[in-house]
Amino acid sequence: MVKPKTQFVCQNCGTVHNRWAGKCDGCGEWNTIVEEDPMGGIGGGPGKVPKKGRAVALTTLSGETEEAPRIHTGISELDRATGGGFVRGSAVLIGGDPGIGKSTLLMQAAAALSRRGHRIIYVSGEEAVAQVRLRAQRLGAADTDVLLAAETNVEDILATIGEGKRPDLVIIDSIQTLWSDTADSAPGTVTQVRTGVQAMIRYAKQTGAAMVLVGHVTKEGQIAGPRVVEHMVDAVLYFEGDRGHHYRILRTVKNRFGPTDEIGVFEMSDIGLREVTNPSELFLGERNAKSPGAAVFAGMEGTRPVLVEVQALVAPTSLGTPRRAVVGWDSSRLAMILAVLEAHCGVRLGQHDVYLNVAGGYRISEPAADLAIASALVSSLAGSALPADCAYFGEISLSGAVRPVSKTAQRLKEAEKLGFSSAMLPASSAELPKSSNGRWIEIEDLPDLVSRIAGSAARFANPQEDD
Repeated sequence: MVKPKTQFVCQNCGTVHNRWAGKCDGCGEWNTIVEEDPMGGIGGGPGKVPKKGRAVALTTLSGETEEAPRIHTGISELDRATGGGFVRGSAVLIGGDPGIGKSTLLMQAAAALSRRGHRIIYVSGEEAVAQVRLRAQRLGAADTDVLLAAETNVEDILATIGEGKRPDLVIIDSIQTLWSDTADSAPGTVTQVRTGVQAMIRYAKQTGAAMVLVGHVTKEGQIAGPRVVEHMVDAVLYFEGDRGHHYRILRTVKNRFGPTDEIGVFEMSDIGLREVTNPSELFLGERNAKSPGAAVFAGMEGTRPVLVEVQALVAPTSLGTPRRAVVGWDSSRLAMILAVLEAHCGVRLGQHDVYLNVAGGYRISEPAADLAIASALVSSLAGSALPADCAYFGEISLSGAVRPVSKTAQRLKEAEKLGFSSAMLPASSAELPKSSNGRWIEIEDLPDLVSRIAGSAARFANPQEDD
């Protein structure tokens, strides 16, 4: 009799080991390797001889194409993030921190779709039916025809949603609670998660029902489970936010049927999530225009322009090594800006602590914020407030040059709409709006920016010189 083989799988990254070890060679985590049965899960079987494959028809790239049919939820911010609504037969994975509002968002979406006449099934693996009903009553969704079930077994879920009329949307909350009889391992393990997700995706592709899967996240902010799950689904969305602020951002990181850089902005309230149609007003709501070290950055999130305030504080230090604290931006990018300021502009910050914060808990990821960051740093060091009606954007290179960025016209139009009459932007920027009443200040390099801010600070300190 052949001795059954066993394998050891890391529950963090999915790396397969021949023997147990305390530390995973793939991700470096400790005590994450668990023994699992290779006969269960994907690719598992009693060792049958593979059958001969059949040839499939080949075609060319040219030919008629059909736009993927979508299910519009009526929640404009959710439809924006998904590229126009849920695509029929697709699988969407939504991840986020515990308590951030994933279940609230999906319950509101399910209720909105049910009111539009769609058949919606909500399967909860973490809460009882009574708990889900309490949330629905709080959100005003108890009067809808959303079908509810509390189950974690994959086979039972498929048998339940397969009865009667095909559902338009199925919500599984969450994938870490699923377990299948075909996989000989505990719920939440790599094999169980992979098996459950594959079964749900197979059902979605065969029936044409849209499938939404909720995933837990790790302490690093990544969706827990094997990375192959993100490759299997059609779209991956992250629900982000800071517990200290009311806003929430639904960010798209993968979408086979739409753009991957769109965001949807919501505000958490007592009765659920409220759409924020103008995020710039949210991030600029409590702005102090007379404070030094504050600059308004005109950024882009996909096709949406967003204006956000960047705050910098430069103070003398009594420590041997000055502090560098960053919230909402890349700390390595800040170190580069400080080095360029010192090397090309003579701005000495080696004996100063530097604190940088993006207001509202927002996080900036594009390099176009370099010019706004540099302006805020120099303004704080000089002790002079920047013009309250000026927005900033532009990328700074290691040579000190200010490089142009994309979508200049959209940034300037959004700034004008919010009352900003001027903007500092790269000198070689294209797509400047022709019919505009704004005053655009073109910056060629970083020394030009520093001289302008220092000159305005000198005029502010000696107003008699202007007479």
